[in-house]
Amino acid sequence: MLNIQNYRKVESIEEAYELNQKKANRIVGGMMWMRMGDNRINTAIDMSGLGLDKIEESDEEFKIGCMTSLRQLENHKGFNEYTNGCAKEALRHIVGVQFRNLATVGGSIYGISDVLTLLIGLDSYVELHRGGIVSLKDYAAQSYDRDIIVNIIVKKKPVKMFYEAVRITETDLPVLTCAAVSFSGLGEYNLCIGARPGRAVVVEDKEGILKGGVNDETIESFARYVRENVSTESNMRGSAEYRSHLAEELTKRALRAVNN
Repeated sequence: MLNIQNYRKVESIEEAYELNQKKANRIVGGMMWMRMGDNRINTAIDMSGLGLDKIEESDEEFKIGCMTSLRQLENHKGFNEYTNGCAKEALRHIVGVQFRNLATVGGSIYGISDVLTLLIGLDSYVELHRGGIVSLKDYAAQSYDRDIIVNIIVKKKPVKMFYEAVRITETDLPVLTCAAVSFSGLGEYNLCIGARPGRAVVVEDKEGILKGGVNDETIESFARYVRENVSTESNMRGSAEYRSHLAEELTKRALRAVNN
């Protein structure tokens, strides 16, 4: 049961930050996952009045406010065109439309594998109130602190992108997620695996398997590398062995897709 003692609708990010320094307090977004747990919150911090529920597009970047709903991102024409339709594909399976109308992008960076897998392989950053701008890849790899995500920033580079998730049922949490990003003209690839069931990671080609070009042989070799080097665990949705098998197969599919 979710138990909230006090509620505060803040008037500034700084006010939210100061309140959030107490461990018993919690920032609330759509509260779609939080309300399902057994949580006792002293003060629920509501940032819905700060105008952070917008997606701003310029020639250089997309700036996605932390209170932007998943449904807004799913339906954003510019972002879908930029990601080759992967934004809609990644988000449309998350529970249902009513859920996505309330769940926020900022909150989802913490817990929804589809969202992090979608964004982490792009040239993405988080803007933190005190910590400044850091890459999403670095942010996801560290232990989360009491700072506040203000915006998620995606820099525009020519890309070709692929996304796919494996689910037991249509709206269930994924067994595994996979995204691939090819940065056009640079010969660079980001291969992302999520729902391991840990946070999504970008698999680095530390052995330079793809440096000489992407073909059937190097794709097979890199897929084996992913299977052997991406850690997976077992839970009710699948075993670690099954997840590793999926990681290998989805890697092949992803690399072929972004090189067609």
